[in-house]
Amino acid sequence: MSFEIRDTEWEARCRDAFAAQGMMRTLGVQIVEVAPGRVTLRAPIRAETAQHHGYAHAALAFAMGDTAQGFAAGSLMAPGMGVLTVEMKINLIAPAKGLFLLAEGRVERPGRRLTATSAEIFAEGADGARRRTAILLGTMTGVEDG
Repeated sequence: MSFEIRDTEWEARCRDAFAAQGMMRTLGVQIVEVAPGRVTLRAPIRAETAQHHGYAHAALAFAMGDTAQGFAAGSLMAPGMGVLTVEMKINLIAPAKGLFLLAEGRVERPGRRLTATSAEIFAEGADGARRRTAILLGTMTGVEDG
């Protein structure tokens, strides 16, 4: 899908804003890829982010999916604008077992006030194989940076 780019500095703005996120730093989340309307994040599944069965905790999947969607939407905003989540839904479809969790966020439909977004969460094993573990649907709204 092709999107209208409203800020020529969108990538630097996204990367700078991501670097300022203490929650993502705490969870060990890193940016893998950014493109207009798309962001992929990756984090190790550690004891601190796992639940009692050893799977990645749903809270990690939610935080990564929400953030990937937010930055995907933010990549399409005008200069001086950021995003906030209006609503978010998650479906956990398989246990997140592996070494890493990946979140692929994308814009489904940008709007004047609200932007529809989605994300898929994958667990990645030592062999690099990926298994989809969650699907998120969200709505973002533009806000003035400040």
